[in-house]
Order: sequence, then structure tokens, then C-alpha cells
Amino acid sequence: MSRVLILPVAALFALVAGCASLPPPEGWTVTTAIAGTDVTRLGRAVSPLVAANPGTTGIHALGAPHDAFAARALLAAAADKSLDVQYYIWHGDRVGLLLFEALARAADRGVRVRLLLDDLNTGGLDATLAALDAHPNLEVRLYNPFAQRGARALGFLAEFGRLNRRMHNKSFTADGHVSVVGGRNVGDEYYAAGSGPVFADLDVIAVGPAARDVSAQFDLYWNSASAYPAAGLLGAGGHGGGEDLQAQFASVRADPGSAAYVEAVRTSPLVRDLLAGRLALEWTRARLVHDDPAKTLDETARAGTLLFPELVRTLGQPEGKLDLVSPYFVPGDEGTAALAALARRGVQVRILTNSLAAAEASVVHAGYAKRRQELLRAGVRLLELKPTAGQRTQGEKPAAGSSSSSALHAKTFAVDGRRIFVGSFNFDLRSALLNTELGLVIDSPALAQRLAGLLDLAAGEAAYEVRLREDGEGLVWIERTAAGEKRHDTEPGAGWFRRFAVGVYSALPIDWML
Repeated sequence: MSRVLILPVAALFALVAGCASLPPPEGWTVTTAIAGTDVTRLGRAVSPLVAANPGTTGIHALGAPHDAFAARALLAAAADKSLDVQYYIWHGDRVGLLLFEALARAADRGVRVRLLLDDLNTGGLDATLAALDAHPNLEVRLYNPFAQRGARALGFLAEFGRLNRRMHNKSFTADGHVSVVGGRNVGDEYYAAGSGPVFADLDVIAVGPAARDVSAQFDLYWNSASAYPAAGLLGAGGHGGGEDLQAQFASVRADPGSAAYVEAVRTSPLVRDLLAGRLALEWTRARLVHDDPAKTLDETARAGTLLFPELVRTLGQPEGKLDLVSPYFVPGDEGTAALAALARRGVQVRILTNSLAAAEASVVHAGYAKRRQELLRAGVRLLELKPTAGQRTQGEKPAAGSSSSSALHAKTFAVDGRRIFVGSFNFDLRSALLNTELGLVIDSPALAQRLAGLLDLAAGEAAYEVRLREDGEGLVWIERTAAGEKRHDTEPGAGWFRRFAVGVYSALPIDWML
């Protein structure tokens, strides 16, 4: 940068940092989960089941994207008292608007709706969120928000230390009795809509004690020092904001591309079966693990308040098998050493992550790529999802107009075919040290075997298997096809520039940020 530009740019940074500030935490209302919800439709349906299965939680897996969408929309429609909704990403696209409308309709019925969104990805949604927040039964709070609503990039640079820490939690709880927890955010790519890549993902419906724990976790975040009422940041919804929002809802419903999602809600038996006591639930022990929101503001947060150490304790030490699925797999020095040690003592360790061709960001892939040889030498098995896997791993045909490309987004680990984690935690240093996370550790051989089946499928034609080259110094990628095995000597499906960029990024000491 020339000296002529240095002073103006420095002055601009100072202006952004000095003129934009968050509103003071004055007049914030502390609210908690509504009591007495046993009388609601969901409460009446669930309470006898919980009483018949003391000390356990009912679990139902949501692998197919249309089911995952329908579960959220139908729970919003079934709620009588409260909806507590918490997400890292909520796009203003087809799926996002349909679910915004589901929340607004619940609020119209008198349901208290609390919507907590991480502010990193709300760009362009201020008017929509202000209009939602203007509803007397719907309150929006923004987690760790940007004081500068317009020039976000400059604001991020000015307050990097604070804004680099995000709430990655994802939960959707109706009447305190039923929660959806897992890896999905809210946007077209998570539910097989639109023309972009489809994210292979996993959520679970949790009924009973774990749902109450998710509700308590939500209260902790909602009332934390990082959860700012939207009205203080966005102002009151402007004149005509409500009408504009209703016009958006009408427009997205009229879009032919929305028909599959409207039909999924109309025909899905999930919540209807739940209300009738017919939904297939596995009653088992399920424990919620989550970070304390203090992690966002305290760089020295005590280990006892962090998810990762608790996750390791709760899952237990693998004795024979570890299946690990993570789209952003950046194990760092300690994680690599721990996985290698498991493999060396005879534990079968299988890892499924995105191939470079399927990865969202080359820089994140670099944090994993430089660890591959060390892991393979120890006996860890590495599988990388192809971008052409499509919906094959989700058991559902592509939606009309959707992309055939695929990327992994599920974050799940299974130990010894008995216990499984489903949640928001990636096996990376950002999840461990910077972002807040949550998930359920579930005693479920059925779910653990389902994950093993996913990795078996990936090891077939859905993924490349990475192996050491014969000389032990390089890598090859084995692709299994109907015609037999095909060998690739460079990252398959990725151009030379992406491969070059990974090499450059791998040399940088930035794993802690990835």
C-alpha cells in the first residue's frame, strides 16, 4: 500500500472503531422458558411417553432434508405457548422466508417466539428482522452483534478480537417439550433447495429431558451479555415493514420452487405422529453438552465451561472403533496426535470430511491437508466426499431445480458403535477455542450403526479414499466406480490454483482461526 493511502485508510479504521458502538445493556428484560406447558398439545402428547420411559429421552433422526424442514415448520405450527429458536446462519432465501413465516404465524396465534441469531450472517436482513421484532409476541436478539450495520468488513477489522468469536449453536424448541438439534442452519443449501450445493447433514428430534436441557441452554444464551435486543440495534420496524414482510412471504409461497417444501409440510407425518403418540422414538440416555456463552467474551474461559472437554468425557475413550464425520476437519497438533495414538493402539479410526473439490474454503481444507500423511502413517483411514455425491448420502431424490453437487455438513462422531454425538461441533480449533457449540451425546447403537453405514457408503462410490503413495512420501486418491478403481495422483476434481492455494495456506500458522 502506498504511503499516500496509509493515512486515509488508518483514519477510516479509527472512524469506524470510534463512531460505532454497541448500545448499553440497559432495560434488557430477562425472560425464561414458559412453565406449565404440559397442557399444550405437545405437552399432552409427550408427557405420558416421558413418564413411561423415566430417565431417558426420545430420539428420532432427521437425515432427509425435506423431513428436517418439515419438522421445524410443523413444530412451529403445533406450538401453543412458546418457540425458542437459535441459529448461527439464517438466510433470507426460500427456506429462510418460509420458516420466518412459520414463526410469524405462531406469534399471530399468541405463541411467545424468541429468535436468537448470531449476527455474523445477518447482513441484508436488518429490515426483515426489525419487522419480525415489531410483532408483540416475537422478539429477536442478535448475538455478539456488529455495531456498524453497514460497513461490516471494516467493523470486523476494527473489533476482530470480539467479532471473531461466534455462536455456532443450532436449536429449535417448541413448548419446552420437543427440540430439534443438529448440524443444519436455516437456508436453501441445508434442505436441498435452490441451485447451489446440497449439504449432507444430520439433525435429531429430542423429546423429554434432553429437550428441557436444550430449553435451559437457550435461556442461558438469551439472557447472556452477548445477546442484544434487536430493537436497540435495528430500531423499530419502519412504516410499512409488516406489509413488506407479508409481501415477501406471499411471494416465496407463490414461487413454483417452494411447492416441494409446502407439500413436505402438508404431507409429512412427523409431528402428526408425534401428537398421536405414534412417532418412532428411541428412548435412551441423551446428554446435552454445550459451551457457556461466557466463552464469547472471555478468552481465558475455564475448561469446565467448555464443550470439548465435556464431550470427550461423555463420549468416553474409544476401545475398538471411532467414526468421525466433520466438514471442517482441522485437528491441530493435539488432535492429530490423539487420533494417531488411538489408531496405533488398535482402534479403528475412520474420518469422513470434504474433498478439496467439495470444500467451501480452500483455507480450511489446508488445515486438514497438512495432517493427512501423519494420520495415514498411524493407521487412520481417511475418506473425502466427492462433490458429485449429490443426495446419495441423504436417501432423497434431488429437489426440482436443485444442484447435483454435494458437500458434507454433518458434525457427528460415534464411539465403539454404541454412543454418538450429534450437534454443531466441528472437529476443528475454531469450535474448540473460539465459537460456542452444542450437541447431544446419545447412547444409541442404532444411530451409531447408521453413521457406520454412511461411512461404508462413502467408502464405496461416494468418496475418495486417501492413501499413502508406495514410497510413503506422497498421497494418492482411490476412486471406486462401477468400472473398478481409479487412481488420482493429485487432489481429484480440483484445479491447479486451488491445489497451489492449499499449499500456501498450509504453511501459515492459522489453524487456530480455521
